[in-house]
Amino acid sequence: MPLEMNRDVFITAAITGSGSTQDRSPHVPRSPKQIADSAIAAAKAGAAVVHCHVRDPETGVPSRRLDLYREVTDLIRASDTDLVLNLTAGMGGDIVFGGVEKPLPTVDGTDMVGATERVAHIAECLPEICTLDCGTMNFAEADYVMTNTPGMLRAMGQMMTNLGVKPEVEAFDTGHLWFAKQLVEEGILKPDALVQLCMGVPWGAPDDLNTFMAMVNNVPKEWTFSAFGLGRSQIPFVAASVLAGGNVRVGLEDNLMLDRGVLATNAQLVDRAVGIIENLGAKVIGPAEVRAKLGLTKQAPK
Repeated sequence: MPLEMNRDVFITAAITGSGSTQDRSPHVPRSPKQIADSAIAAAKAGAAVVHCHVRDPETGVPSRRLDLYREVTDLIRASDTDLVLNLTAGMGGDIVFGGVEKPLPTVDGTDMVGATERVAHIAECLPEICTLDCGTMNFAEADYVMTNTPGMLRAMGQMMTNLGVKPEVEAFDTGHLWFAKQLVEEGILKPDALVQLCMGVPWGAPDDLNTFMAMVNNVPKEWTFSAFGLGRSQIPFVAASVLAGGNVRVGLEDNLMLDRGVLATNAQLVDRAVGIIENLGAKVIGPAEVRAKLGLTKQAPK
């Protein structure tokens, strides 16, 4: 696809994530109220979309508890701040092998459940968007594998589509885009797919610009894409994604720092992104425009 700057940009704020960052910054929200408050603050700073995980309120450890997701979504919907809600469906596919000589049985940290359980909170809360990690991948940590088989992805993707929730394909490498195209061809995902290009996550696509453009060039022209980089690459990738025709993701899931030695809040990272986008000559669009652009339906929970 030709390189063409995006003039109407939406920002996604990834509020807390599932990594072990809870003790590295006091700004990483833990409780449902903290997560909702941080999401609302990010929306007021200019984010149209908020991407939420949940954590155990006491320990901060990432969780899949349905009651926590329901509390977060209820708090956000009860506020007077409009935003597009994007919930993760990436958890429940974790395998941690026992070692190179005796990989089985798996060890602590393994969390593998079926497709229905992985999307139970999506069916309960009915966000406008939810994520679909479109492939299996080694992560940096020891013998941990993020596991998303073709059968699992087909089942989860169909459930999301049937619920009227738009899947956001999380692409960590070009092969994930290849399989996402297959899901569109099979009718599991709609032709106007939404994709997040995840750059610099070990051991997926590195965050250099050549690799990024290879990812961009594998996105069909009918799709909408956003992109992010990790850590110190987060802010440069705001500009890179806009210049390449995409949208933007920032937030504490991917980066804890505002400047060297300065811990960020989600709202501060969004505000920094707004400044970059506007200085490039583009416009930051809001939730209503995003719904129209992506064909989203704001639903009521069950």
